[in-house]
Amino acid sequence: MVAIFFASQTWLSAMYSGRTPSFANIVRYPITDASLWAGLGLVAIALARRFPLEHGRVARSLAVHALAALVLSLLQGWLSFAIFQKLGLFAAAQMPPARLGALLVLGKLHTNLLTYAAIVGVVHLIDYYRKYRDRELASSRLEAKLARAELEVLKMQLHPHFLFNTLHAISTLMHRDVEAADRMLSRLSDLLRLAMEDVGSQEVTLQHEMEFLGRYLEIEQTRFADRLRVTVSVAPETLDALVPSLVLQPLVENAIRHGIAPRAGGGALEILASRRDGMLRLEVRDDGPGLPGASPPKTGVGIANTRARLEQLYGAAHRFEMTNRPEGGLAILLEVPYRGAAS
Repeated sequence: MVAIFFASQTWLSAMYSGRTPSFANIVRYPITDASLWAGLGLVAIALARRFPLEHGRVARSLAVHALAALVLSLLQGWLSFAIFQKLGLFAAAQMPPARLGALLVLGKLHTNLLTYAAIVGVVHLIDYYRKYRDRELASSRLEAKLARAELEVLKMQLHPHFLFNTLHAISTLMHRDVEAADRMLSRLSDLLRLAMEDVGSQEVTLQHEMEFLGRYLEIEQTRFADRLRVTVSVAPETLDALVPSLVLQPLVENAIRHGIAPRAGGGALEILASRRDGMLRLEVRDDGPGLPGASPPKTGVGIANTRARLEQLYGAAHRFEMTNRPEGGLAILLEVPYRGAAS
């Protein structure tokens, strides 16, 4: 390709001058030069990788390349002359072969030096690009490992958090209703079993999450009895969607603790799931007092943990809001990209 490129320049110049030379005759010279550099270039590539121009080795490498460039350039010129002479291209020359060879070698010297420099430069460019990609890949893998580690820490924080609250509820109930406390311990056993199944998973299906939440709500309904009224409305097509494991339990716990528990008459809790515009929409509503004042609400471990996990898993592709409902109470809205378990 290089030979044809330079031969075409000579051919166009000849055509413009009114001559019609044979393209085959013109291409012989650049083909010879390019073929010789195809072989000598392998030496240049090996030297470029053996003596890279990097910090701490620049002076030594430059000296080696300067010497190698001179030697290979003179060798290429001499081999070109030998080949041209063998082909009889200098039969009509009016000067001694030795002088003709010296003129050819010296006439091609600067071009050959630039060719050597170009080969070494391209090798360095390719190697630096590969090193850059390797560093970029290693960095992205490290970031992914750090993100997974942070997610695991955040997830593990939820286990003792909800476990402490549940045990506290059981201990309170032990003094009033031993049978109810026993049922709560049984439900807690189921909860722990489900939690252990998800230890290595950051995401589970919504159906699995609802099963876990159902066990938790059974404990809370045993504790609150008729004071806690729960309505669940989950669209069937959302059950296969992936959600962060233990994402709903802290939201429900927050609604019960702040919206229902302080009221003598209890309250109502709604849990909704739907799909809209490629997003999975989860809502937890209560009819309690809502958020006080206009300042951002103070959140406990569960809500703060949930926000951090969503940020790590989805970045800007998620939505999390806590707002007062017009009819009274608090609504917690969570939207994440809809992805089915099969996909």
